[in-house]
Amino acid sequence: MTHVYKLTGMTCSSCEAKVKSSLLMLPGVTDVKVSKENETATISMEKHIALSVFQNALDSKYTIAAAEHSETAEQAKSWLAIYKPVLLIFGYITGITLLIEWMQGEFSWMRWMNHFMAGFFLVFSFFKLINLKGFAESYSRYDIVAKKWNGWGYIYAYIELALGLAFLTGFNTILTNSVTFVIMTVSIFGVLQSVLNKRKIKCACLGDVFNLPMSTITIIEDALMIGMSGIMLITMT
Repeated sequence: MTHVYKLTGMTCSSCEAKVKSSLLMLPGVTDVKVSKENETATISMEKHIALSVFQNALDSKYTIAAAEHSETAEQAKSWLAIYKPVLLIFGYITGITLLIEWMQGEFSWMRWMNHFMAGFFLVFSFFKLINLKGFAESYSRYDIVAKKWNGWGYIYAYIELALGLAFLTGFNTILTNSVTFVIMTVSIFGVLQSVLNKRKIKCACLGDVFNLPMSTITIIEDALMIGMSGIMLITMT
């Protein structure tokens, strides 16, 4: 995509060259055309880059602003494009589990949560197992256990698979929900640390198949599993 920006502060050809060089160094930027006379910068990029990223890359005497597009709209489209795989997966799981409840003739929250968690763990473990080594390497960058022992990433994918099968078959519900609560609680600590520290690292939730950045959506995934397993444990005890 290509956007034209209003860029002020350039006073000579040297400024043009400096600005162009600074912007071209940013990851994802493929081409830059700068005009001192028109006070514009035409930037081509692989995907939308936030205006603040461009401003931070420039000297403080230069000011860059959107000229022909809405930054809010572009950021929203960019967010949807990045997280489309996760949103589709949650949409499919939610739709299928609601359909199951509709076929039962009456809605049961406990049964729905049980089926939802089965779908969640089976689908997410599937993507991890496609490239188990890649998942384990990504996971070791932020998970508090995997940081100390790389083998945890390999085991974790199979634990998710086992939990999915356990929820699907109704195996020892108290044990299944207890394990889920503990495993996901431990997992969320590393996610919280990374997000709060604004570390720009790849999320391993869908294995090494999709290039998803760590964000609040990862926290929501873990918190949802913790919440559901906690509710079912309280209800059963």
